[in-house]
Amino acid sequence: MRLILFVLLALALVSCSSERKAQYHVRKALKHGAKFTQDTDTIRIATVDSFPVIVNDSIVWEKFIAYRDTVIQFRTLEIPKTKFQERIRYKERIKTLKIKGDTEVKIVRQQAKIKNNQIVKYRTNWWLVLIAFILGFVLRFILNSSVFNRIALFLKYRGEI
Repeated sequence: MRLILFVLLALALVSCSSERKAQYHVRKALKHGAKFTQDTDTIRIATVDSFPVIVNDSIVWEKFIAYRDTVIQFRTLEIPKTKFQERIRYKERIKTLKIKGDTEVKIVRQQAKIKNNQIVKYRTNWWLVLIAFILGFVLRFILNSSVFNRIALFLKYRGEI
């Protein structure tokens, strides 16, 4: 059991990466086209300071806002794209340009159709539709045979009422 623990401890100590291995990877990345750039930026930090002031036998704390500029330096790493990534980016750009061109062509065609063919909009006269509906409803009852029978009975017994 102790032997296994000793082996695991030895592996853990040996597997830690050293500064030399990190340098190796950085040199390899630079060889393949990576670029390190160091940028600086200025940040303005506002701090609130207060100090005591004696006014009329009492202590009043006065607030004082101070601004301090700090310069921050940071390193950025630009990793070059692989051939596969460049190919995908190129295909996406071509597809978007093609879609954009197709939509522009469709818009131009539609605008040309509208200019050439005047769109005629027909207005429905709803009063005529309503009158036709009412006439159809009334004619249905009039043309029914039971209506004629009722009228005949009414004329026959008109004098008796």
